[in-house]
Amino acid sequence: MDKLIKLYKDWAGTEPAHIEKIAGQGSNREYYRLTTVDGKAIIGVKGTSCEEDHAFVYLTRHFTQRQLPVPQIIAVSDDESCYLQTDLGNRSLFDALRGGREAGGRYNQEEKELLVRTIRELPNIQMRGARGLEWENCYPQPEFDTDSVLFDLNYFKYCFLKATELDFNELKLEANFRLMAKDLTAERMDAFLYRDFQARNIMLDAEGNPYFIDYQGGRKGPFYYDLASFLWQASAHYSFKLRRQLVYEYYESLKNYTEVPSVRHFVDRLSLFVLFRTLQVLGAYGFRGYFERKKHFLDSIPAAIQNLRDLLKLGERVFPYPYLLDVLRRLTELPQFAPAETPTAVRQDGYKTTDKNIYRSHPEDGPATFSKYDGKGPLVVHVYSFSYKKGIPEDPSGNGGGYVFDCRSTHNPGRYEPYKKLTGLDEPVIRFLEDDGEILTFLDSVYRLADHHVQRYIQRGFTSLMFCFGCTGGQHRSVYSAQHLAEHIHDKFGIEVEITHREQGIHTVLPAKG
Repeated sequence: MDKLIKLYKDWAGTEPAHIEKIAGQGSNREYYRLTTVDGKAIIGVKGTSCEEDHAFVYLTRHFTQRQLPVPQIIAVSDDESCYLQTDLGNRSLFDALRGGREAGGRYNQEEKELLVRTIRELPNIQMRGARGLEWENCYPQPEFDTDSVLFDLNYFKYCFLKATELDFNELKLEANFRLMAKDLTAERMDAFLYRDFQARNIMLDAEGNPYFIDYQGGRKGPFYYDLASFLWQASAHYSFKLRRQLVYEYYESLKNYTEVPSVRHFVDRLSLFVLFRTLQVLGAYGFRGYFERKKHFLDSIPAAIQNLRDLLKLGERVFPYPYLLDVLRRLTELPQFAPAETPTAVRQDGYKTTDKNIYRSHPEDGPATFSKYDGKGPLVVHVYSFSYKKGIPEDPSGNGGGYVFDCRSTHNPGRYEPYKKLTGLDEPVIRFLEDDGEILTFLDSVYRLADHHVQRYIQRGFTSLMFCFGCTGGQHRSVYSAQHLAEHIHDKFGIEVEITHREQGIHTVLPAKG
């Protein structure tokens, strides 16, 4: 401490008026807020590893030259064991996201905006930060390589996998580890890999702009790693939708700094790094939990296992390591990792029909109530064609659910003499509409909307859903559209569909499939 105070005095010309020890970020370094009489504060740091301290000082000076959002180094002792840096305040991204995290991943718009700002800034430090960086200054090694990958994979094997007592062939597993390490290190290695990119290591200024700290473990490597590390942190509970949005924001931001791979390649490679990061995390949880008996790490295991369970659904196309996948699948099926079950009835076509726990509950919501239509099933879809001159068909079910689509924006074959006595069921009218193409574009949007609605009604156990198509005379465009949607739903979902072409006096039933 004396050395740190001396360093401050040499810089400021006087001793600090107030010294406050502040929480560190997981390393052995000690942090102090040193304040003058008039309230101006800087941060003093006392380290235990000269190599680690040198890495932070070098990287910070380099990033400052690149005008990146990091603290500035003010003064450094001769042996680099102590240094002074600018004070970025007390508010971290981790603190700012507390509400959404404690709500089980229900982040509000302000919290989402902070995440978007942060994830869009990540390529800046990764790509611009890498330019001109002398990698030999990195600690403990200059580059993400095969040895470091195998170290982490074996950490998972010895500290987590073996602790579960799951039976596996170590030689086969090691062979798949080496294939995975080869694929991970085959990616572009021209970025600054932050290594510990997490919400605790991001400070926010008064306007919510992110500033980065604790990057002294960074090295040269692929940019996917940090994105995987940040977005798949189990305790953050990011929803699939939010993750997808943030991956998109990152990808779009990355375009400003480098040539990006195709979306397909990017997503596949990101998934590989997510799997690697998940195994890394389980290794740490195993060591801290199973061996050191720290409850927090034991409590974190189920969320990480669920991340692994979700990843395995991608299969061998993304993860071409069959033996590793087999081991991991068996791992997720162990009784101690079994997910909580919810009672569900499943139809033979694979869609849920009755389920009183359709939505995941949040403690703040209280008990749920249900519609009187829930859980009755099976669903019958009613599809109508009609003429707007004679009014929209009534719904006799009492449910009142569904859609009315206006087909009058599309080209009307009824204007032409050859089609005046035909309907949308006749081949010449069908050929006219499909050659023109407007009706096909129109129905593409209808199909997407209908598919989602039908699937949700099946899941909820509703019994009736209605789709109506209207045109001028209820003869051509509406008949074509109603018939094609009915056949589409019947083919895709196998449920009963009733078709009524009201103005044509035609009523048919497509029965539910076995």
